[in-house]
Amino acid sequence: MGLDTQLIADGTYLLVETDGQLAGCGGWSRRATLYGGDHSTALRDAALLDPARDAARIRAMYTDPDFTRRGVGRLVLSVCETAAREAGFARAEMMATLAGEPLYRACGYLPIERIETPGEVPVPMIRMGKDLR
Repeated sequence: MGLDTQLIADGTYLLVETDGQLAGCGGWSRRATLYGGDHSTALRDAALLDPARDAARIRAMYTDPDFTRRGVGRLVLSVCETAAREAGFARAEMMATLAGEPLYRACGYLPIERIETPGEVPVPMIRMGKDLR
């Protein structure tokens, strides 16, 4: 979690503005890292995925609390899925927070596994996936 400059460098990170305010952001990746930002060095894997067998990664999704339930997350997710599909990926996966799970389920993602992040304060997460075909 946190800033992921790899997504920015790859040109796969999106920002949504509403009336000049940042409403939300998120991205997708063709790299193996499933979650975590620049500070999560143990979780990082910049290896390129094979669209023929691997799932694209949906990454770093955030919506400003003032803009929740207004379609911001759905918009970012839809644009990311379309871009991943156009890049040849037939599937997408993400590591979701419990707060994001209802949105992702509503958008067709299904749970794959539940984990807790490593560290002093474990955070419950859900790896989720969706067929993009």
